[in-house]
Amino acid sequence: MNSPNNVPIDVGPRLRAARVSAGLSLRETARRIAVSPATLSAIETGKTGVSVTRLRILATELGTTMPWLIGESPGPAAVRRPGADPVDGTARAWREFPRLDIDPVLAAAIAAFVETGYHGATMRSIARRAGMSVPGVYHHYRDKQELLVRALDLTMDELHWRVGAARRGADTGRDRVTRVVEALALFHTHRRELAFIGASEMRSLNPANRQRITASRNEIQHILDLDIDTALAENDRTAENARAAGRAIATMCTALPQWFRLDGPATPEQIATDYADFALGLLDIRR
Repeated sequence: MNSPNNVPIDVGPRLRAARVSAGLSLRETARRIAVSPATLSAIETGKTGVSVTRLRILATELGTTMPWLIGESPGPAAVRRPGADPVDGTARAWREFPRLDIDPVLAAAIAAFVETGYHGATMRSIARRAGMSVPGVYHHYRDKQELLVRALDLTMDELHWRVGAARRGADTGRDRVTRVVEALALFHTHRRELAFIGASEMRSLNPANRQRITASRNEIQHILDLDIDTALAENDRTAENARAAGRAIATMCTALPQWFRLDGPATPEQIATDYADFALGLLDIRR
């Protein structure tokens, strides 16, 4: 019988399909989520359950989603995130931040939301920024809510692939914590406009969109929490305050857009290195 924290054991067939679609072996997938190959095999064959937290990690590693794995969403086994290749598990360099390839209307909406806030922006002001007519803007987007949702989906998609790519380059829990924090800090500095909207405008989403995007944000937190647990276990540390530490670490990264400027004294890369050190210090783990 599954514990209350476990999902139904019949996720096995979909889990295996996602792993095969991602081109990953059983052993490599087990290594990435810090379990034995035998345990992962038992999950795939339905002999044991899997926790919600670990299933979230699996979804990220395999390039799919929690709803697909538990049978609540149709579609392919693997979902291509921007920059990720589910065939061989590779991804773009997660430390690189090329210019976003987005349409003029969305770019104008992002700028407007940062400058005046969601409620201060109008479709007319967004159209003016985009150099388009108001009917032209409505041809591409139904309303302002759709523009906000698109901006936040863009944020979460990029965060998921960057965190996943960062973790795949690390062999220990400590190194995964380091890389996840670096990925979060780099995103919240290089993509500070998107990150600022994500931190300030969640309340402006309708209930259904807020629930979906909050769940996606929680997946990132669960990934960090799992890596913290692994890092603490490796260093014989107690996990009494691990969840509080995880939230403190995530919060210091999400707060970066409030004060960071590209023309300031520190580069995003310096901030990322410092924040990774802060995180390990909070956990009492050496670099």
